[in-house]
Order: sequence, then C-alpha cells, then structure tokens
Amino acid sequence: MGNKITINGKTIEVEGNNISVNNGVIKVDGKVIEEGLTGTVKVRFEGDLANLECADAKIIGNVHGNVNAADVKCGDVGGNVNGADVKCKNVAGKVSAAEVRMRK
Repeated sequence: MGNKITINGKTIEVEGNNISVNNGVIKVDGKVIEEGLTGTVKVRFEGDLANLECADAKIIGNVHGNVNAADVKCGDVGGNVNGADVKCKNVAGKVSAAEVRMRK
C-alpha cells in the first residue's frame, strides 16, 4: 500500500516518501507527480515522510530524514534541518539557520 499526497485538495496515492516541491513541480522519490503549479501550493502527505525539500514547510508530524526549506515548522526531525527560520521540537542532526527556536 502506498502513501497519499494531497496537492491543493487533489489526493493521489504514491509510492515513495521523499518529497521535493520546487518551482511549481512536486516530485516523490524523483518522479514528477504534479507540475505547472503557481501561487501558494498546499501539500499534505499521509505516511512516513523520509525527506522534504521545499520553500516553506509546516509539518504536522515527524520527518525521519532531512528537511531543506526556508521556513520550517515541525515536530521531530531524524536528520538535518537547513532553513532561514526553524521552529522544531527535536532535531537529531545538525540545524543550519539564521533563527532557531526549539518547541516543547
């Protein structure tokens, strides 16, 4: 059984758990899922998220791997977090950011 990704209200079942959202293109494990998106893109992922790369991320839940985003708000991260403004509960790896706030 795959994971589910909802992009601006449209739900798609996908295999994989590495997400990239850049320049209007959404990829899961390197495969293009949606492209040509403009404006604010809202993505909801149901499943275990391994790695995430995007402009801004608000994650309700945890990421097992790395997060690369300008603004990051999340629970626990099992890997590294790279961003300008990072607000996370726990980060197992390194945090590279201009501003870091750890949440309780």
